[in-house]
Amino acid sequence: MSKSSRILGLGHHVPGRKVANAEIESNLGLEPGWIERRTGIRSRFWATDEDTLSGLATRAGDMALVNAGIARHDIGLLLLATSTPDHLLPPSAPLVAHKLGLGRAGAVDLAGASAGLIYSGMFSGRLTRRHGKTALVIAANILSRRINPAERASSVLFADAAGALVIGQCDDADRGILGASVASDGSRYGLIQIPAGGSNTPFHGDLDLGQTRMTMTDGPEVFAKAVEMMTDCSTAALATAGVRPHNVGRFVPHQANTRIFGAVGRNLGIADQAIVKTIAEYGNSSAATVPLSLSLANQMKPFQPGEKILLAAAGAGLSGGALVVGI
Repeated sequence: MSKSSRILGLGHHVPGRKVANAEIESNLGLEPGWIERRTGIRSRFWATDEDTLSGLATRAGDMALVNAGIARHDIGLLLLATSTPDHLLPPSAPLVAHKLGLGRAGAVDLAGASAGLIYSGMFSGRLTRRHGKTALVIAANILSRRINPAERASSVLFADAAGALVIGQCDDADRGILGASVASDGSRYGLIQIPAGGSNTPFHGDLDLGQTRMTMTDGPEVFAKAVEMMTDCSTAALATAGVRPHNVGRFVPHQANTRIFGAVGRNLGIADQAIVKTIAEYGNSSAATVPLSLSLANQMKPFQPGEKILLAAAGAGLSGGALVVGI
């Protein structure tokens, strides 16, 4: 019998500092309510001085492992989807694996921007099915330390959070990843970026600090391309899975902006009440929004065996994708 995979456990963690819109609107000289009207965000969580990316990831991973009820030594691989690792080198995943007590499990960072969880879930699902290895997937970001406080486009959106899921092998072909689709558009490479810090523009003494901060060069173009990529990838993943949109129990999109995932839902024909929405309280933490939303949704109303969920994301690069998962 061919093996499949399933989600065994979910977890999440956010730092302790909750930041309401009023604080950011005041700093930017915006009228009260401006941010929520345009993004759907009311508040977000930002890291304190004591927080680290590996620390947030460890807390979310620990919750997922406890939720799964499995031994730490059963984890064969940790994938950490992040755009804000503790250091440019070494990768943060081995440190998180050590903090979680995973022994000598494989551990590697995956830099997929907002689509990082989609790619990590796809890779780990294949490893689990083919090699029987249980995987821990964590997506985490501390974007508050990469915000340019003077740039409205990015400073109103981004947040800090971590989410995690444990993926293990099973014999039920109706569980696990039933359909997947990924895509990229490098012609839009510079729409969302941190200009300096890579090998093209390395750090140096005269570097303008603003070059090390996130910038969004064309918000309307990001909106249009994100809607297009998430819609196309979701349509392809659903077709591969043989699942019709009205049979999707819950749609868990990247929480980029309520208008973006609302448009994707309408394009797909998914009812608004089936869309999991966490952006109002938690903001946009890039790749972390999908597993964070999964964990929060499961706490509010546990996923049921046989339920089909759709995950979709698109972000910097441009890179995106979608997964259809059977619970």
